Amino acid sequence: MNPKTPTYDFTGQVAFITGASSGMGLATARAFAEAGAAVALADIDEKAVTAAAKELTDHGYQALALVCDVTVEDQIAAAVDRTVDTFGRLDMAYNNAGIMPPPTDAADESADQFDRVQDINLRGIWASMKHELRHMRTQGSGAIVNCSSLGGLVGNPGRAAYHASKHGVIGLTKSAALEYGTRGIRINAVCPGTISTPMVDAMVDGGELNRTQAETGQAIHRLGTADEIAQAVLWLSSPGASYVTGIALPVDGGYTAQ
Repeated sequence: MNPKTPTYDFTGQVAFITGASSGMGLATARAFAEAGAAVALADIDEKAVTAAAKELTDHGYQALALVCDVTVEDQIAAAVDRTVDTFGRLDMAYNNAGIMPPPTDAADESADQFDRVQDINLRGIWASMKHELRHMRTQGSGAIVNCSSLGGLVGNPGRAAYHASKHGVIGLTKSAALEYGTRGIRINAVCPGTISTPMVDAMVDGGELNRTQAETGQAIHRLGTADEIAQAVLWLSSPGASYVTGIALPVDGGYTAQ
């Protein structure tokens, strides 16, 4: 570990992460586990999420694999309930599951594609947060981080449906943060830039993204890493951010500063 990376102590606490089988979700689950938390990893890919949880338990961490489609509210409710049944509480959540469809002219985008993007990226976070809050409000404590995107802060040609969903996540986050601020629960959003993940690698391989242009299009001139997003999520979940709620935090190498 980089010695400059902050360390946290989440011993005795429980974290729930969606989209946890790879990329930013897995990096965040791993970071929570390394900081002492019991972690519940939820993902639609049963084989991948089982392997991810096993990786953590093999290293002596407490981890639970949950197969869950975030577009089905009953499944997300059951996953959160099982987390609490297994570990006894719920302290932190990172609602990360999301997709990005191929670029599409706004005049040509199908209703089916638009609906699918909203179902996963926005409705999935709404359902996840709803059922996390059911437990956290009983405890009177908790921290939720929703995954928006730099696409929640700006627009880009060909990405209207995606950006609509990610803007929606920020509105959802702000409204819920105002509602739960006096109940001991903080709710924030993280807005990743272009992060080196399997999804971004597939976009590069498919010709949807030029890696060199992506790197030079931001102040730091490189792609971000999943671990850097995980560190932002851990900070927002920690006592170090105890006076922070309702924000949309860009972690984008300076892209949105332009």
